[in-house]
Amino acid sequence: MSFNDAHAFAFSLATTLMVAIVIFQAGDGSLSVCPASEFDGDDASIVHEIDPFIP
Repeated sequence: MSFNDAHAFAFSLATTLMVAIVIFQAGDGSLSVCPASEFDGDDASIVHEIDPFIP
């Protein structure tokens, strides 16, 4: 997934679910998103975090 697609998907999830979402880079170089509470990977792999409560 491209960064633009990942960012749009993460923003949509964050505003729909009202939870913080992280965009992270997997070991193979691809980007993915998941809720911050479920992310248990390396902090260095986080590309961006979207929190719907921070303006």
